Amino acid sequence: MDRLKQVLSSPDDSLNLVEAALLIACEEYPGLDTSEYMGRIAALSDSLQRRLRKDISPADTIRALNAFLFVEHGFAPDTGEYHDPRNCFLNEVLDRKIGIPIILSILYMEVGNRLGLQFEGISFPGHFLVKCPLRGGVVILDPFAGGISLSVGDLQQRLQNIYGGDAPAETAVTRMLVGASKKEILARILRNLKNIYLYNNQLPQALSATDRIITLTPEAVDEIRDRGLIYFGLECYRPAKADIQHYLQLVPEATDAEELRERLIELHTLSGTIN
Repeated sequence: MDRLKQVLSSPDDSLNLVEAALLIACEEYPGLDTSEYMGRIAALSDSLQRRLRKDISPADTIRALNAFLFVEHGFAPDTGEYHDPRNCFLNEVLDRKIGIPIILSILYMEVGNRLGLQFEGISFPGHFLVKCPLRGGVVILDPFAGGISLSVGDLQQRLQNIYGGDAPAETAVTRMLVGASKKEILARILRNLKNIYLYNNQLPQALSATDRIITLTPEAVDEIRDRGLIYFGLECYRPAKADIQHYLQLVPEATDAEELRERLIELHTLSGTIN
């Protein structure tokens, strides 16, 4: 069992999110020294910690963190190359100082939690966010936008921009602000990677990412279907047939069931021609 599979199989409470994110990057960078990058994040936190007053409030700590990461160190969103897989790798974000919301959020949470903040990630529609309890409530923060705080109205507007129609009720927004588990965060990184690899027609890498998602979330039946279709694209017809059959056994009334049954007929012929 490789180190990533071992980490992904760990209980969520004992899982080191930063290490796991770096181990995901090791698939692309086999010689990556994860301890070096973990040390760099610790050094960032230590550097900021030395500047903070002992009696600083959580709100002021967040303001200091935002200035430290996004102004002084220049970490920023990559808004132009969203389909660049480097944006999904924590080592690349540390080196290049640009990335997608979820990786910037992991860096933000790790540095902040080392300062005594209690950050949690939120798998919000659109892009990943962070929350932190403060006296009198909870603040919602967007590391992709320099750590700005977001009101319920801001979140309603974002959802309206995504889905159209009327703005959702405040209660609906509140239900979307549940903290994400570490495994949910890692699965979202891997889904981003899978989609980027599919967009770039990098099927072997997309297959590897899908395998990892299934390890993390075996109940995600759509990933079994997607893996079968990736196998098909790679002309690996027998595993493609097995995955699609498994998917149809799990969800026989799926909206794409008829199309996939036709694909199975094709796969039966193709797999039968392999010696």
